[in-house]
Amino acid sequence: MLELAVLALLSESSMHGYELRKRLAALLGAFHRFSYGSLYPCLRRLAEAGYVTADDVGAATRLGGRSRVVYTLTGEGKEKLAELLGEGGPSSWEDEMFGVRFAFFAKTDAAVRLRILEGRRGRLEERREKVRSALSRTVERFDSYTLELQRHGLESVEREVRWLNELIETERAAAPAAATASPQLSTGSTGLSTGPSTVAAPLAAAGPSGGQQPTSPVSGGGAQQTGAQQTGTGPDDEVPAGQ
Repeated sequence: MLELAVLALLSESSMHGYELRKRLAALLGAFHRFSYGSLYPCLRRLAEAGYVTADDVGAATRLGGRSRVVYTLTGEGKEKLAELLGEGGPSSWEDEMFGVRFAFFAKTDAAVRLRILEGRRGRLEERREKVRSALSRTVERFDSYTLELQRHGLESVEREVRWLNELIETERAAAPAAATASPQLSTGSTGLSTGPSTVAAPLAAAGPSGGQQPTSPVSGGGAQQTGAQQTGTGPDDEVPAGQ
């Protein structure tokens, strides 16, 4: 999960560790309880695999001759990112991974997006039926507060299923338009071409009716990200020059 997020962010620009921490916290805070302690080991693994480079920069201009480590995506890292973005199997449908995959839908192929959305919907429909069945069997054994908690969980699942239905409809509606887009036509001696330069893509971050994002009853949806307010640098952010 973290490997994909780091590679995707570094594909946009090189970053030092502290900046990467802030971007991850802002991006994943609504989907996953991000652990700062896991970032630097992840970066070291990616560097050892050749997916990123870690360069000391700015030693001559920083007080005390200290420099910051800047992480940059390599060619091998771009290939690895493309491989990860192309995966749309069952692991992408689960609570732990779905939010991360959805956060990078703009970088994901349309067919893979649709496969992930349909898989996620299937998972939630299974969960919804299990909750309904359990609720009907135990309704007389729970007190009113426990029943309300169960109903709240069921409503959360149903709300996300409706949201996914809307997204899937949007993706499917956009697919024929992309497939039937007119090709570029030669203009003869001018050497120029005419035709649409781009095809409109569906909104990857469309929300449910009412403008509220769905909350997964398992993952907790809007988990607060208190670590994002830290201002200190991580263990690999700054290293003495010459080491």
